Amino acid sequence: QVQLVESGGGLVQAGGSLRLSCAASGRTFSSSAMAWFRQAPGKERDFVAGISRSGGNTYYKDSVKGRFTISRDNAKNTVYLQMNSLKPEDTAVYYCGASKPWSYVSMASASYDYWGQGTQVTVSS
Repeated sequence: QVQLVESGGGLVQAGGSLRLSCAASGRTFSSSAMAWFRQAPGKERDFVAGISRSGGNTYYKDSVKGRFTISRDNAKNTVYLQMNSLKPEDTAVYYCGASKPWSYVSMASASYDYWGQGTQVTVSS
């Protein structure tokens, strides 16, 4: 039983930065892999970045490598996505997901049992 709340989205110009936060409640947070997905209008939900239970392993969609950084602070029950050098194609609703306890990071949305409500990121050209 995990509840997730995203924040930090907004409107920025191309080349700008945003930092998304996902605050979690529930005692399973530290035993769950976490990930960020995004969904643009008319598109399927797409994996962006994932992080292992302890934060020791991270994974990224190819198009965001070198620009986005995922991190977690288990003491604060929070996962972050730092987004730099934003591009118009990054525009989407960004969702935070939590896996089943003890599961590994996956790029498949079906691997995540809990989701936040999403936060809108819009990048203007």
